[in-house]
Amino acid sequence: MIKPSPPVVKDGMVLVPAGDFQMGSDRDQAREDEYPIHAVHVDSFWMDQTEVTNAQFKSFVDATGYVTTAEKKPDWEELKKELPPDTPKPNDSLLQAASLVFVATDGPVSLNDYGAWWQWRPRASWINPKGKGSSIENKLDHPVVHISWYDAQAYAEWAGKRLPTEAEWEWAASGGIKQVKYPWGNESVMDGSPKANAWEGSFPYQNILKDRFFYTAPVGSFESNPFGLFDMAGNVWEWCSDWYDFTYYQKVESQKVINPQGPEAPYDPYQPYLKQKVMRGGSFLCNDAYCSGYRVASRMKSSPDTGLHHTGFRLVKSVDY
Repeated sequence: MIKPSPPVVKDGMVLVPAGDFQMGSDRDQAREDEYPIHAVHVDSFWMDQTEVTNAQFKSFVDATGYVTTAEKKPDWEELKKELPPDTPKPNDSLLQAASLVFVATDGPVSLNDYGAWWQWRPRASWINPKGKGSSIENKLDHPVVHISWYDAQAYAEWAGKRLPTEAEWEWAASGGIKQVKYPWGNESVMDGSPKANAWEGSFPYQNILKDRFFYTAPVGSFESNPFGLFDMAGNVWEWCSDWYDFTYYQKVESQKVINPQGPEAPYDPYQPYLKQKVMRGGSFLCNDAYCSGYRVASRMKSSPDTGLHHTGFRLVKSVDY
């Protein structure tokens, strides 16, 4: 176990030490794409101490005039390239600037029916998180949301940083603790004092708000992990640089991997036409009954042109800056 004491912080970034660790999980909640566990080494790097906030993203937009994916009308010719052949074109009313917003249900629903709690709302974006009429006023210290992988990449280039690799992210989340389950340790998210912004209660209709937050929380609202990083669990999903390959861990298990950059191409047997990037950390919607995404080893994926109500990011830099 590595215990930086105190964490080295520079310009809002924490120095994450180099380390060797066993990546993945074989615990009872582990999913197929999390195993086999395999040996990985990552060199030291700097990582944003918190998720990128609305205030920080606003500075980027103000300086560059950047328009996010959610603010643009979808291009059907591009969309259909990642859909099964002969997929019919949706109604033009759906091909408008919009994004998916979480809306709690009135009662229990099938947890396989994602459409029960996601609504496609016109004009929903980072600046209007719940759609027309909403704003980020008084939420400038919250993580920016409705961010696609392309948006995160654009911000990274402007900031002179980059997205973390999946291996860097998992090592950073672990805080240097061998085979730890969560960034805070092994105690269940529901036991003891609040440890992360997650869904507490019966998803997706009842949230008892033990952690005080229904949607996003101001960054740094909970204790940091041993490396001094905040919100490595819950709040918003965070983009990584890697393509998502369901079988990637099987391909690299035979020997220790040094600074893995992920697969050369995406692969998901359940969505074979869709190219996807890795996301990590879980969000304010994660619950053990539905999504234990706040586990250190938990993997999620989404197409790089997708931004959701619970999708954000943080960045890293090399140690020589």
